[in-house]
Formats: sequence, structure tokens, C-alpha cells
Amino acid sequence: MSEQTLRQWLLSETPTSRRHARAAAFYKGWLSFRGNSMAMIGLGILIALLLIAAFAPLLSPYDPFVQDLGNRLKPLGTEGHILGTDSLGRDILSRLIHGSRITLYIVALVALIAPVAGLLIGTVAGFAGGWTDTILMRITDIFLAFPRLVLALAFVAALGAGIENAVLAISLTAWPPYARIARAETLTIRASDYISAIRLQGAGPLRIITKHIWPLCISSLIVRVTLDMAGIILAAAGLGFLGLGAQPPSPEWGAMISEGRRFILDHWWVATMPGLAIFTVSLAFNLLGDGLRDVLDPKDAGK
Repeated sequence: MSEQTLRQWLLSETPTSRRHARAAAFYKGWLSFRGNSMAMIGLGILIALLLIAAFAPLLSPYDPFVQDLGNRLKPLGTEGHILGTDSLGRDILSRLIHGSRITLYIVALVALIAPVAGLLIGTVAGFAGGWTDTILMRITDIFLAFPRLVLALAFVAALGAGIENAVLAISLTAWPPYARIARAETLTIRASDYISAIRLQGAGPLRIITKHIWPLCISSLIVRVTLDMAGIILAAAGLGFLGLGAQPPSPEWGAMISEGRRFILDHWWVATMPGLAIFTVSLAFNLLGDGLRDVLDPKDAGK
């Protein structure tokens, strides 16, 4: 099949099969997304971050853990240290490159745990209704009543410092918004005619939720997850800044800022460079989330 024929097939208004319809919808969504230049910039930054994390040992010019007190607090571009060195003489660029792995690790785990928990709780509450809905939503309201970072600090204080406990704490504070979105979607879907038809065919609640409600909630959750990634990164950096996240000598960006704050006036680059890294990645996720919202949830694109 030639490229022109493939394009015509993907842009066809009359799909010949379910596979054809899915491929056409994906291609049209990609064309819409590609037309958003800011979203493409965000996607490009995140692809670059993935490549940097994947090839960190090859890209980092120095070992991020090796200390050289004779080269401590060197400014940018000094003796091959492009972004300078920290208070222990470690190359900041190398630590930023290896720290990208920690950032992606945290983001990936939270993105796997929190939305799944929120989707499960929200759809069960919305579909069951009654006391089940009331109890689950009141629990959700309790979690939403606390600022995310404060609640994460409480969980980490109870669980102990460490990157895994930080991921668990952030996940425990991040699921309520997803539960509310899933519940709202479920309340709309469960009253539709096709759900009534599925019930008449003998489908049970579990099948209805997993096969017919969850797929319709996914697009809204994907948009929300992408937009929430910036907050998750900032929460992880905040825990690292307070010494409750990744522990030294791990090159976590929040911990690097915490170390550099002592030298912010005379050696500004020690704290500024990891801060710029957090800002860039957070901005990229926000740009990507805006683009995905326009594609996956066009009814909200103008809001």
C-alpha cells in the first residue's frame, strides 16, 4: 500500500471494520495534535528526557557520585564542567542526567497507581450509588480536604524516608481527583440506553464496569494524569528537598536544590540548574496535557 493510498484509507469517512475505525481515529487525533505547536514542543522535551534517562551512563561526562573536593563549587564551563560542580565537587550536569531516571521512575509509578485506584473507586461509587457512593465519596472528600504536599509529608513521616515510600505517599494523595472524574463519567454513562440494552442481555455489574464504562473513562483520565504530572514532580521534589524522598547520594533534583540553597547567593548555579530542570519537565507535561485535552476531550478545548 502506497503512502497516498494509506493516507486515504486512514482519512476515510466510512470505516470498513473496527480496526479501520480505530486506526482512522488515531490518525485524525495525531493530525490534530501535530497541529498544536506547543504540544509538540512538550512532546519533544519529554522524548528527549526519555532518551537522556535511557542513555544516562553514555551521556554523562562524569560519574555523578564521585567527589572531588579540589573542584568544589566550580562555575559554569570550568575545566570541562558545563554546568559547574556542587559543594562536594560532583559534576552537576552528570547528576542532572542521572536524576532524570529518578524523576521518570517516580512519575511512572504514580501514574500507574493513582489513576487505577481512582478509576476503580470512582466507577464503583458511580455505578453502585446509594450508601456505597456516599461512603466512598466522603472518604475522597477527606483526602481532598488536605493539601497534597502536607498529606504526603504525613504519610512519609509514618512510612519512613525513601523513594519508594515517597511514591506511595504521593499516590495516596493523588487518587481522589481521578475518582471524582471517573464517578462523574460513570453517572453519565450508566443512564444511557446502550447500558440498559447490555443489562437486558444479561451482563453483570463487573462486566458492565470493566468492558463498557472503563474504556469511556480512560480518555478523561489520560488528560488529567498528563496535566497532574507537573504537580507530582513538584511534590516529589518537595519531599526530596525536605530530605524525605530519595536519600543521599542519590542525584534527585529536589535534594540537589536543597543542597544548593546554602550557596544560592554566591554559587547560584548549584540550586538553579536542578530548579530549571524541574521547571522544564513540568512545563513539558503541561503543554502535552493541553494538547491531549484538545484531542481526547474536544468539548473542553475552549474552556
